[in-house]
Amino acid sequence: MNVQTRTESPPPEARRARVAVSTLFFVNGFTYTNAVPWLPVIKSQLGLSNAELGLAIAAMPTGAILTGMLAGPLIHWFGSGRTAVGTSLVSLGALPFIALAQNWWMLAAALFVLGSADAWTDSAQNSHGLRVQRRYKRTIINTFHAVWSLAAVSGGLLGAAMAGSGVPILWHLGGVSVLLLCVNLLVSRMLLPGPDSSEREDGAPGEGGRRPRIPGRAVLLLVVLSVLLMFAGGIEDSAASWGAVYMTSVLEAPLFLAAMPFVACQAMMTLGRLVGDRVTDRFGAVAVGRACGLLAGGGLAFALLLPHPVTTVIGFGVMGLGVSTLFPLTLAAAGNVPGVRTGDGITIVGWLGRAGFLAFPPLVGFLADSSSMGAALWVIVGAGAGAFLLAFALRPRE
Repeated sequence: MNVQTRTESPPPEARRARVAVSTLFFVNGFTYTNAVPWLPVIKSQLGLSNAELGLAIAAMPTGAILTGMLAGPLIHWFGSGRTAVGTSLVSLGALPFIALAQNWWMLAAALFVLGSADAWTDSAQNSHGLRVQRRYKRTIINTFHAVWSLAAVSGGLLGAAMAGSGVPILWHLGGVSVLLLCVNLLVSRMLLPGPDSSEREDGAPGEGGRRPRIPGRAVLLLVVLSVLLMFAGGIEDSAASWGAVYMTSVLEAPLFLAAMPFVACQAMMTLGRLVGDRVTDRFGAVAVGRACGLLAGGGLAFALLLPHPVTTVIGFGVMGLGVSTLFPLTLAAAGNVPGVRTGDGITIVGWLGRAGFLAFPPLVGFLADSSSMGAALWVIVGAGAGAFLLAFALRPRE
């Protein structure tokens, strides 16, 4: 990718499209996180056990895995911009049904639809973000993901405030859905027109016709990028899944401190994404990817080798900084694989990469039951090392 100097101004349509894509990322990150603080209330209202609630929540990644590969054809047929807006509207339409659920099946169905639409939106908005990045001629993909992180935190805080103040859940989720729907429709006119191959130097073969046969070398690269995304997903999820458990079960920390590894990881991950574009343009995607792998694995290793609440919070924070750009840079590389359409590359790698979010939590849990939580978390350190070794796949190939 050619690097545009900071003194060059991107064209007006690119600046408008950047605002639109940033808004789509915000809507995507803000949608479901509004419902998360309500889950204990929903569990109580429906009389669900912990296992039943867990199975209902698992309908989201299940929907993403079972239907996520449809994103590629949707992007090809309708374009990444229209697909991102349309599938985001599906998510917003499903959100109030979480509040309307009268039993386990209705709740699981709503979450299944949400998970499916989220996977489609994720692929489409990243594909359109790459179109905008090509017009900017410099890296901006990390900023989109920083907006997503900020939106996720904001959605969780708003949901917690609404649940704590006694606002009816349907009013809250229904109001959020209507508001975001209007925002989506408003920015849809600001997206880039034309086919998704417009900005690609290799012409993205197969646009406008049948899907091309993917070259063997491209298949290998997509597999490597998928494994890299699996590692990034496993690292990113570990703070939410195991940070508090490690603090309470191993370090016997109080509940307030137990939440700090997740907070530190999210805060540093957001910071890393905010500065990630400039760092990537300065040092290159491969160097940044290798540094991120070392920081992610080294941060958690520091926490495990010096088991104390303070060092653990610091270690998880360093890990969050490390994993911050791995996800955006890997998806960007997937959208630039020669001989593969942008939407197909991102869809394939994103779909396979979601396995990291599904595989790592039970793997760590199984190892923790077999040995100890401290020993099990070394798997995440290994994922950081794996990211370092596979970062060569991030090299621009346009």
